[in-house]
Amino acid sequence: MEEMSNFIYDIIDKDIENGFPDKIHTRFPPEPNGYLHIGSAKAIWINFGTAKKYGGLFNLRYDDTNPVKEDDEYVRSIEEDLRWLGAEPNGGVYYGSDYFDKCYEYAVKLIKDGKAYVCGLSADEMREYRGTLTQPGKESPGRNRTVDENLDLFERMKNGEFPDGKYTLRAKIDMSSPNMNMRDPAIYRILHRSHHRQGDKWCIYPLYDFAHPIQDALEGITHSLCSIEFENHRPLYNWVVDNIGFEKKPHQYEFARLNLTYTVMSKRFLRELVETGKVDGWDDPRMPTLCGLRRRGYTPSSIIEFVKRAGIAKAYSIVDIGLLEYCIREEQNFAAERRIAVLSPIKVTVTNYPERKVEYFKLPNNPQNPDAGSRELPFTRDIYIDRSDFAEVPPPKFHRLKPGGEVRLMGAYIIKCDEVVKDSDGNIKELRCTCDFESGCNPPSDGRKVKGTIHWLSADYAENTEIRVYGRMFTLENVFDIPEDSSYMDYFNPDSLEIYKNAKVEPSLKSAVPGDKFQFVRTGYFCKDTKYDNVFNMTVNLKGSYKPE
Repeated sequence: MEEMSNFIYDIIDKDIENGFPDKIHTRFPPEPNGYLHIGSAKAIWINFGTAKKYGGLFNLRYDDTNPVKEDDEYVRSIEEDLRWLGAEPNGGVYYGSDYFDKCYEYAVKLIKDGKAYVCGLSADEMREYRGTLTQPGKESPGRNRTVDENLDLFERMKNGEFPDGKYTLRAKIDMSSPNMNMRDPAIYRILHRSHHRQGDKWCIYPLYDFAHPIQDALEGITHSLCSIEFENHRPLYNWVVDNIGFEKKPHQYEFARLNLTYTVMSKRFLRELVETGKVDGWDDPRMPTLCGLRRRGYTPSSIIEFVKRAGIAKAYSIVDIGLLEYCIREEQNFAAERRIAVLSPIKVTVTNYPERKVEYFKLPNNPQNPDAGSRELPFTRDIYIDRSDFAEVPPPKFHRLKPGGEVRLMGAYIIKCDEVVKDSDGNIKELRCTCDFESGCNPPSDGRKVKGTIHWLSADYAENTEIRVYGRMFTLENVFDIPEDSSYMDYFNPDSLEIYKNAKVEPSLKSAVPGDKFQFVRTGYFCKDTKYDNVFNMTVNLKGSYKPE
């Protein structure tokens, strides 16, 4: 797909025409409190792709200013996912916590300039004093402290003399501003927590809205590209940059977040799914996390293609998850070699076939790509077909195997079902069939045709494996419109995972390594699991309802 223009490129093109800046410099600032998800891929691509388009620099900067939920596990996973997507941070890898000394220094500057003060209001009182959208806020009793009083209290905050929540440092802006974010926002809070990088050096931490513009300015970021929920925070971003007095000022621009049907993007809820055991960790293939998508068989190129097709705009929208599936399906149709897997095997005995005879039928590795060659599949007296390919009482237009009916085995013979063998409970355990030896080529040499073709495997040569098939994680298409008295968990799909523990695959898959991708004919696209031995995960089924424009 050709790269399309968007409003961000239009802004940068105009900046360049006006002689600003010398070099485009962007950043991706994730908080290391969870794993990246498909929405993060959009933010990564916008920032990295923009820098790449204009020959600029791209930074990875961890927003680790809140030690409560941050962890080195998330730090490692974020960089792994970033590089997997191909977004090389050629501008460097940084940590927001590395700027704590500078943030403190600038906070002191604001106090000395009379633009920040120490406030003793509790969180509830601060909300009460803040006012509403129609009523201005009230000034904090601490707003008129002297500079010396504020400097003394702020240093004592830093020295650990006060408990959590006793004081905050607030910017002195305008308690009657129509923008609630400008009503003397807190820029520092007391938090007696050990930091994953700074240890116990600090017990006060800067708030994101204060720390982020400082970090951008210090790193020389020219275009700070972030999601639309920060649009109302932009005046505060500019206030911090202007009042600290940076000579080169970064500028913030916002884009709409990526929302997907049947998918939750909230890190808090994704963490809940992990912690309650609803899913198999952050990398569960049902999760929208990048590590989950990778384990499921999605490729970086398919995800980037999806982000491009979804588009970059400012208006809220929800994207059909079918588009994501379409992108990987379109790619793998040409890239993945074909293999045979029987998810729910039922034994077929070809009664007129010699017991010890083995012959081989040649099947193409990828009909879409003749250069992929072919492989040979062994055929013996005992074979497996999928249970779904037989019906004792077939529905209308059932063109597979049935009592007295005929069907072609893919690339091999036509067989006829002569007898259905059941166990004592009435379950089908075996089909006894005969094959037409004259039909061993396709089409058969005698010109006889049958409507149905099914896949099969030799029972003597098939390999045992486990195959996992995934459905939608949620039953609600737009999970952003759940009723007020409901929760995401009410719409968790209990049938989103189906496990076939006794599945059979052709012998060539014995040598497959974790991460290898295949099309299992007539079933879907699959990937060898990277977490568990001898498991294949379904990436996507063969066909979807999504139609590209």
